[in-house]
Amino acid sequence: MRDITDKQSTLRTASAQAIVYCTSATLELISKKKIPKGDVFEFARAAGLLGAKNTAHLIPHCHPIGIDSMHFDFEFLTQENYARSTGGTMFRPGIVVTAAAKCIGRTGIEIEAITGVSIAALTIYDILKPLDTALEISHIKVLGKTGGKSDRKYFEGAPTCAVLVCSDSVFGGVKDDASGATIRHMLEGHNAVVADVVIVNDDKAAIQDQIRRWVSQDVHFVFTTGGTGLGPRDVTVEAVEEILDRRADGIADAMRAHGQIRTPLAMMSRAVAGSIRGTTIVTLPGSVNGVRECLDAILPAVFHVRQMLLGGGH
Repeated sequence: MRDITDKQSTLRTASAQAIVYCTSATLELISKKKIPKGDVFEFARAAGLLGAKNTAHLIPHCHPIGIDSMHFDFEFLTQENYARSTGGTMFRPGIVVTAAAKCIGRTGIEIEAITGVSIAALTIYDILKPLDTALEISHIKVLGKTGGKSDRKYFEGAPTCAVLVCSDSVFGGVKDDASGATIRHMLEGHNAVVADVVIVNDDKAAIQDQIRRWVSQDVHFVFTTGGTGLGPRDVTVEAVEEILDRRADGIADAMRAHGQIRTPLAMMSRAVAGSIRGTTIVTLPGSVNGVRECLDAILPAVFHVRQMLLGGGH
């Protein structure tokens, strides 16, 4: 199964459809509640829910998720809704089964929705098969889904970013830069342009001077790495706090919350975020794992800050 531990839990929705073709005589029996096995749609609804809940047991790579909401609708095909449901023009009688589902989780719920309508359609088929030899299940598809990182565009074009590595050991050549390289790789993975990467020692003035240079160049986002802990040379947080116009505590809170459920060491991060004119500054830990977890928590949504700073609102 795909590793989704780096993903954020977000509200995810999906809708799906299946069609059971049958004869007009069968539809009349259903509408008059004359089907010997009982209420077709209530059985199908219950079966669809059971199928959706057991999706992870049926589809090998499907992750188990909690289904927070799911409901089914059943509609007879008519001349009016036929083209919408099938895309065709040659009318055939039948039943449209649709499902709408919601969950809050790290992966989508579309497979649960499409499994639900498939099982509901199979149940309808099973109930009606003694009465109708023209049954056919078709047009099983996902109608739409929302949620996750790809659901929304947070920035028009490619955001311009810069990376500031704050480390005595890297600046002095004692250690290679790993965290700055990780930031660059992850930013470029979200279609950002990394215009500059600079290494400075753990010195407030050096950190502030470099950030001010990027602000004067209208770099959209500055990501620092290192100096967010409680060590005697950890001064990045103080350096950034002193020059911010406004803080964005929600960004730092999101990083800590995401990290805390992965390691208790996340609670020791003093990371801050905020803006100077049109530039957003985010301070990240010095470790590669810390950088990766923090960026997983805020990318690409943090890019929306630029629009807000320019007066675009939410």
